[in-house]
Amino acid sequence: MSKLAALDELLEQYNALAYHQDPILNQRLHDAQNWLKERILNTHQELFNQPENQLMAKYFINRLYGGPDFDDLAKQIERLLKYAHKAEKILPENAIRTGLKSVGLAVLAMQLDEQVAKQLLKDYPAEQKIDDEMMRLTLIKLDQEKERLQQLDLLDELGLALDKYMRSFIMHTAFKMCKGTAAKYHFELMYDFIGEGFVAMKPLKSAAIFIKSFTAQERKIVENVHLGKQDPFKI
Repeated sequence: MSKLAALDELLEQYNALAYHQDPILNQRLHDAQNWLKERILNTHQELFNQPENQLMAKYFINRLYGGPDFDDLAKQIERLLKYAHKAEKILPENAIRTGLKSVGLAVLAMQLDEQVAKQLLKDYPAEQKIDDEMMRLTLIKLDQEKERLQQLDLLDELGLALDKYMRSFIMHTAFKMCKGTAAKYHFELMYDFIGEGFVAMKPLKSAAIFIKSFTAQERKIVENVHLGKQDPFKI
């Protein structure tokens, strides 16, 4: 069985999202994700501003928490699946495994955020600017606590995988040697998606430690929301 078979299922989940056919929902999803990314940057300002953490912080915001860039990546994943046998020769197995975790997190983020966008459209005018109170009430109504905690557990798993598989000099060298072949078969975005994880890790002593610091704060926010605290996003 192809090592990339799991990508097929992730792509199906992604393509099933309603925002692809609904421009109003698409815009609200974009608004909700912008609010979330701003909130994350504010919450983790101290962690993200440490020089060694800045590249990993960008990887989190731009890759693992979804966004418009993922649309182009998804198209390339669809192409890649048609040539899975070639891709598996190009990319080291452990890089594929870790890349799958990253793609899975991005798809989960899109699914959860689309639910938020749909609820916002039910309860508020489409053009109303999202604020903290709107989001607090929306998250309580949706009751995504279990799914958001699962998202954080998967992030912790990614941190361990990055430390285990992506710190090897041999792995990194093998991956860099694949760049020309990836370009030849037009898999650059997928290559870059995985490659950015390598680059982001380089200044870190441990990706797992960075991610655990991030997820610990995020779990407090999830808990605050579902305990009904009035200002759950400030910790």
